[in-house]
Amino acid sequence: MTTAGEGAPTARARSRVVLTGISSRAWEHPADRGALTALRELRGFDEVVRSFVGMWNERGFRLSHLATGIRVDHRQYPGVYQRFTEAASTLDLVELPELYVTQSPWLNAEAIGLDRPFVTLSSACVQQLDDDELRCLLGHELGHIGSGHAVYKTILSILTRWAASLSWLPVGAIALRGIIAAMLEWWRKAELSGDRAGLLAGQDPAAALRLLMKMAGGGDLSQVDTTAFLEQAAEYDGGGDLRDSFHKIRMTAWSTHPVPVARASQLRHWVDQGGYGQVLAGEYPRRADDRAASVTEEVRAAAASYREAFGRSQDPLVGLLRRLGDGATDLGDWAGGSADRARSWMGAAGEAATRAATRSRRPTPTPTPTPDDHPTPDPTTPTP
Repeated sequence: MTTAGEGAPTARARSRVVLTGISSRAWEHPADRGALTALRELRGFDEVVRSFVGMWNERGFRLSHLATGIRVDHRQYPGVYQRFTEAASTLDLVELPELYVTQSPWLNAEAIGLDRPFVTLSSACVQQLDDDELRCLLGHELGHIGSGHAVYKTILSILTRWAASLSWLPVGAIALRGIIAAMLEWWRKAELSGDRAGLLAGQDPAAALRLLMKMAGGGDLSQVDTTAFLEQAAEYDGGGDLRDSFHKIRMTAWSTHPVPVARASQLRHWVDQGGYGQVLAGEYPRRADDRAASVTEEVRAAAASYREAFGRSQDPLVGLLRRLGDGATDLGDWAGGSADRARSWMGAAGEAATRAATRSRRPTPTPTPTPDDHPTPDPTTPTP
């Protein structure tokens, strides 16, 4: 193992472990990883992605950031650029994507694009985050890029637009809403994956929690407390009665991100259960072995993750299901199976896209004339 930031001015920078050859599977939440592994091995998936991308002008979107934001490098926001390179170095990324700062009063960052993904960062992040928090946030977005989440987020945005355009057609709208709801649940788990990547990039659990606290309550932490914030998370998980359970479903079902207190609780749990320390100790999957990843094993891990989460949840509705029977196991198997359902749906879409692409490339056959025929030349047919 080597360390990042040798020669850097702080001891903390020198102590970060470079995670050489790390696979994105090391930081992906089991539910996220199961779906990603299934989709990555789909035949025809490249075709369906290209079909979706054809409706989304990636070049124009990047150009708009080039025109309206600040592209970060060693000359513009050099401190931010330094944190960016440190995060990328720790995660052992092969290529550093472009980074832009855009004007916004909200703490926000995003990984965008498919062929050439890039990262955007709001000006509020530059103003309100310290170096350790900023490194964590940038690592979160680099984790999204490493996992390929931008591809699926683009598909989700397109599906959302389709659902809006088909709202007049009940059957089509209902089917699309079901797909969107499943992909939103997947995306919320992808955000938990990004939080883990951010922690691995910064290797400072306190800074990772401070970042989530600032996202919840603003940039000034002089009058807030980490322990009290985690107590909020526990109360959110288990407080109240069934009415609160249904309110939480309503709050999160159509959201792309888990609520900040839930993200803090999930990240704390990953640290406490040993997953974070295991990666720092060098026990993590390598990129070189990604092709050998088993879809079956990852889907089972996703189901086990949901069962474990339902088993320890203090939510009143989940508790009721446990009392009625083996509800946590049933819910875990159903939710974990979303990877297989997503795989089946994308597989069918991929096959359809491949057939459509094949038909569009196939030349129109020209009938062979017989001696008795006297075909009239077609002026639209090109001559050799």
